[in-house]
Amino acid sequence: MLARENRLVTADDFRSTMKQGRKVGSDHLVIYLKRDEAAPHARFGFVVAKTVGGAVKRNLVKRRLRAISRESLLPLDVKADVVVRALPGAAELEWQALRSEFESDFQTAVKKTIKP
Repeated sequence: MLARENRLVTADDFRSTMKQGRKVGSDHLVIYLKRDEAAPHARFGFVVAKTVGGAVKRNLVKRRLRAISRESLLPLDVKADVVVRALPGAAELEWQALRSEFESDFQTAVKKTIKP
């Protein structure tokens, strides 16, 4: 479980991150990342729609994404809000495939938001 300070909790947080953040997509995930240097740490939010599958599959995907993002927090020095949207097919991915896709998309999003 992510700590409360590492979670996006309000609809406004989700909305602003998805509208103003940089978008990086792959086959099974879309990541929106909005830098916020005033924030003390990164915050994550997850969107898993019914198109991903039934309740059991959606919850499985959310648990996996939370675990992957918690692992990403340890070496993370990015102060940003991150929304991860799962696409259909994400529930059929193996753990390592989902993890590598998340990490590659996340690193791409971080690189896109670096100010020259």
